[in-house]
Amino acid sequence: MSEMPKSGEKAPDFSLPNQKGNVVKLSELKGKKVCLYFYPKDDTPGCTKQACNIRDNWKALEKKGILVFGISKDSVKSHGKFAEKYSFSFPVLSDEKKEVIEKYGVFKEKSMYGKTFLGVQRTTFLINEKGIIIKIIKKPVVGNHAEEIVAGFEA
Repeated sequence: MSEMPKSGEKAPDFSLPNQKGNVVKLSELKGKKVCLYFYPKDDTPGCTKQACNIRDNWKALEKKGILVFGISKDSVKSHGKFAEKYSFSFPVLSDEKKEVIEKYGVFKEKSMYGKTFLGVQRTTFLINEKGIIIKIIKKPVVGNHAEEIVAGFEA
């Protein structure tokens, strides 16, 4: 398991397909404010609430010039269904090999119902126009996440 990059460090670059199969490359987003939010699984209660909060506050994020990308290890096909079902206005990226999830150190030991297992820890990285991580939100509030993202860029 990799260590999580720290605030003040350059964000690790990556190329991942979105829900339509188009590749998104972080290095091509220089000059823009980027929010990467890692989440455990498509169409589960917490992840759906988080994504719908971002969708519902999309205009506020757009107005601040913030590009938002959700990332999980679900397939492009799964992302396509998830994004279509809830009419997302932002891309969700597929990291089936967990390469980016590992690079960002968010694949962690978790526990649920007394069992421990490895999974994606819900974590958000805010990256400035120079590609530097300016804030890491380790336990985002799923129903208020867009507000946390805006506040993080304004801090």
